[in-house]
Amino acid sequence: MTDSVGLSAAVLAGLLSFLSPCVLPLFPSYLSFITGMSVERLSGEVTAGTRGRVLLHSLAFIAGFTAVFVSLGVSVSAAGQFLLDYRDWIRVAGGALIIVFGLYIAGILRVGLFGRSAQFQIQRKPAGLTFAIGWTPCVGPILGSILTLASSDRTVGQGTTLLLAYSAGLGIPFLLFSLALSSFLAFFKRYRPFISVVERAAGVLLVAVGVLVVSNYYIVLNSWALSLTPEWLLKRL
Repeated sequence: MTDSVGLSAAVLAGLLSFLSPCVLPLFPSYLSFITGMSVERLSGEVTAGTRGRVLLHSLAFIAGFTAVFVSLGVSVSAAGQFLLDYRDWIRVAGGALIIVFGLYIAGILRVGLFGRSAQFQIQRKPAGLTFAIGWTPCVGPILGSILTLASSDRTVGQGTTLLLAYSAGLGIPFLLFSLALSSFLAFFKRYRPFISVVERAAGVLLVAVGVLVVSNYYIVLNSWALSLTPEWLLKRL
């Protein structure tokens, strides 16, 4: 299942997670937490040394939540290898679950369980790891959909690649905006009225992916995407 369509969907899912209403507005607070500097200082003129500190802390933060997400991907992919005889049933059930997640994100279906969270007090906080573990209400439905796709992949490596793509979609905008917080604040001021629209779009995307998985047209769509990919690019993938 890890293919051009799957990877594109995973990257887009990561980006939509970053743009979600419970992540994007809190981005300055996350950045302040992981760097130990105030939002006012980060949004003003910064020295090269400060910029380097922000870069290193942001990379460590991204590496932390990527490690958690990839570990989850490896686990579900490995579990899927033991259930090869039931792959079709897993595909249909997983696709149906993705549709439910999509309807929930779009605001059409309300499931209280998806909004619950568990909090743990950790004396020493490895920020990226804590962020990933405690972030279930924000990324749960979207991440769950990507994990469902990963469980349907033929190899553990394919599932791992899918979660790396998701982490890239989430981590790249985080890294870019961390180096230009003032630009982020200007962007957020313009983007804020459209948060609910983006959230509904994410739900529609998941519903579409779920329908494709259930109907098994996901493979057909990927074959079509591959036919449009230049041969020179395919050789490098």
